[in-house]
Amino acid sequence: MCGIMGIYNNTEASTLAYMGLYAQQHRGQEGAGIVSANEGKLFRHMGQGLVSDVFSEPSVFDELQGNSAIGHVRYSTTGESDRKNVGPLMFNVDDIPISIAHNGNLVNAADVRRRLQQEGAIFQTSTDTEIIIHLLAREQGKTIADRLERALQKVAGAYSLLIITPDELIAARDPHGIRPFCLGRLKDAYLLASETCAFDLLGADYLRDIKPGEMLVIDPDGLHTKQIFPETQPRHCIFEHIYFSRPDSRIFDENVDKIRRKFSKILADEQPAPGADIVISVPDSSNTNALGYARRANLKYEIGLIRNHYVGRTFIFPSQRLRDLSVKLKFNTVRGVLKDREVVVVDDSIVRGTTLKKLTRLLKASGVKKVHVRIGSPPVRHPCFYGMDFPTETELLAADHSEAEMQAIIAVDSLGYLSIDGMLNATGADKEHFCTACFSGNYPVIPKGDHD
Repeated sequence: MCGIMGIYNNTEASTLAYMGLYAQQHRGQEGAGIVSANEGKLFRHMGQGLVSDVFSEPSVFDELQGNSAIGHVRYSTTGESDRKNVGPLMFNVDDIPISIAHNGNLVNAADVRRRLQQEGAIFQTSTDTEIIIHLLAREQGKTIADRLERALQKVAGAYSLLIITPDELIAARDPHGIRPFCLGRLKDAYLLASETCAFDLLGADYLRDIKPGEMLVIDPDGLHTKQIFPETQPRHCIFEHIYFSRPDSRIFDENVDKIRRKFSKILADEQPAPGADIVISVPDSSNTNALGYARRANLKYEIGLIRNHYVGRTFIFPSQRLRDLSVKLKFNTVRGVLKDREVVVVDDSIVRGTTLKKLTRLLKASGVKKVHVRIGSPPVRHPCFYGMDFPTETELLAADHSEAEMQAIIAVDSLGYLSIDGMLNATGADKEHFCTACFSGNYPVIPKGDHD
């Protein structure tokens, strides 16, 4: 759960990187950073907080000059939320300044880190990103790209990587292509990003996705590509389509909005709600799902919940009364729409179930007769080791509870999920094309060692 951005061959590279990070702010809110290359040197500005907070002073960009830049927005899944862990990270390798931005999680990070420390490596951060730099520094090769290729043979998991040196930009993607990564063009400049919504903001053209197992090198001679891993079955993260990516992005060669509408139409067929009057969403991530469900179910879509967009992460309140009030910081009901209605609430997923439980109480306090919850994905029963912030199984509501038990816990009148087969059929792809580990427990890359 991070977003990365790269620009090569544009005099406003750092400003474009900033705007590209803004478009991908949903991928990480804990920290942001940009590194630019100019006259044989790298320059970095980073900090904790939103992109607008970290880059609040225009003078910052006077220091980030140059024709190439990379950027990163962070949501911690490996390594604690700490300023030192905010990317892009910057190091010297054989007196060459290098900076790296990474989206994903290495599943053998603990084992590799332990071995490197035994060999004398001193780590500056607790991220798995730094492991790649240490491995690269120990490899032999004529170029940084050669050394990176060898280093990546020693790690496993999900990664979309951007590396900047004074002369080049390097991109690499893991053999299964678990996290999204795409290539664009803006006049004479090449752009790389986690999501195409960044290209749309900048007026750039989407060219293609970086292939699973592919490395790109962009330098003064142009763009060079190499398949550094044998081609294998892609295992794209299905949760990018369900929740994480913006609906206006093109992910894994499909429009996210289109796939979400297919999810919800199949959900309406599999899990109808007889007697319901209206359909509402849990804004904003499930708006598309609710629209698709309402259209297929021939029910009216209404705006029944209003979200406060100016609320960040809330802390845990000391009393139950204050905890119950905390949901009102984020949501309020439209009583005129809801009173005396039987309502279908469409959401994209249930992880812990705490927010949905509070929303149910809020809806019933607003006069709703019955609450039917429909979820546009299967039950999340297993943790994710590839970069999604899914906790241990003990914290996942569906891990130890049946659907009937979950219905009772969140206190709704009915609860229905999209089936795994229905979800995969909606994509139109081969059933092995997507990673469904959080639903099925079928991990494409076996986790090793300890995990944060």
